[in-house]
Amino acid sequence: MSILTDISENLQRGKAKVVKELVQQAIDEGLPVEQILNEGLLSGMSVIGEKFKNNEVFVPEVLIAARAMNMGAQLLKPLMAEAGVKAAGKVCIGTVKGDLHDIGKNLVKMMMEGKGLEVIDLGTDVAPETYVQTAKEQNCQIICCSALLTTTMPMMQEVVHQAEEAGIRDSVKIMVGGAPVTQAFCDQIGADVYTADAASAADAAVALCKA
Repeated sequence: MSILTDISENLQRGKAKVVKELVQQAIDEGLPVEQILNEGLLSGMSVIGEKFKNNEVFVPEVLIAARAMNMGAQLLKPLMAEAGVKAAGKVCIGTVKGDLHDIGKNLVKMMMEGKGLEVIDLGTDVAPETYVQTAKEQNCQIICCSALLTTTMPMMQEVVHQAEEAGIRDSVKIMVGGAPVTQAFCDQIGADVYTADAASAADAAVALCKA
């Protein structure tokens, strides 16, 4: 299916308009929606994710590729709902209360969407109870907390605590990340997963949702 390869390659180059046209063409040719998504858009984003992990591409390339992916995905979304295509899992993500940094969070969100996960973005300065409430109401399997300031890291522990209080701790995994965050801190506060970069976070989230 060379059109799917074309979609993937143009996405990697960040050619949003071309990707959109090719996705429309694939739809018109009657290709299954899931196939266009998996073998076109997600496979292209997957390559970008790996390259990002290996420092072969950097943040700007990821952002441009993600934009191309989103333009293609917009055409597929209504059709996916009709075809009953389910996301690989559901995640809510945000930067913790008191912290307004969002570049890292946005990257993680894009990488996760690039793996076929549905991501609810809560933005920055997110209160612990907001994460928990969203996870409960939206049936998220994972809560992702990001922090860039050491002073806001304790908020992550509060998220874990609130999830326990709300009785969802067994059903919802909590992932933490950000420059000052470490595996030791993750263990200390009782969160489930720490990853050092956005691509690894996406891989870990998919694994958690499968499990």
